[in-house]
Amino acid sequence: MADDAIDRGRRGFLRGRPSADPAPIHPPWSRPDYFTGLCTRCGACAEACPEAILRPGDGGYPEVDFTRGECSFCGACADACPEPIFDRNAAPWSLRASVAPSCLAVQRVVCRSCQDACPEGAIRFQPAPGGAAHARIDDEACTGCGACVAACPSGAVTLTHQTGSPAHAA
Repeated sequence: MADDAIDRGRRGFLRGRPSADPAPIHPPWSRPDYFTGLCTRCGACAEACPEAILRPGDGGYPEVDFTRGECSFCGACADACPEPIFDRNAAPWSLRASVAPSCLAVQRVVCRSCQDACPEGAIRFQPAPGGAAHARIDDEACTGCGACVAACPSGAVTLTHQTGSPAHAA
């Protein structure tokens, strides 16, 4: 069933879009190797999500939209799913925050929205020469909850899949 994965390059080509889009972020604890093969796109996980951050994505598969808020790792999505897609014994996911150069603090505008929103305290600002402070992400503390993404007024904070990152319990 792993062969049923979506060919994003082909899909992007046929839609006239570049294929450089990042991989979608599916609900926490979902098993990426089986996700597209087992997900029936019923929407039960999205309906159960108290944070309302799950929405139908490409092909109707549920994707996390962190611009709507953060994941509280409550597990309601996994509990609502009728298929064996979720593995609650594993880390929820391997997402880590990163900050783009469009960050207001880099542009010398005082902003600490992402730091204030981070429940884990994984974002700190370090002063830099010239008075601009730069966000630093503590990868060990970052759970990938997405609170910083929703809080960023310039859209400079993104979450990306990391390989070989430490596992985090919810």
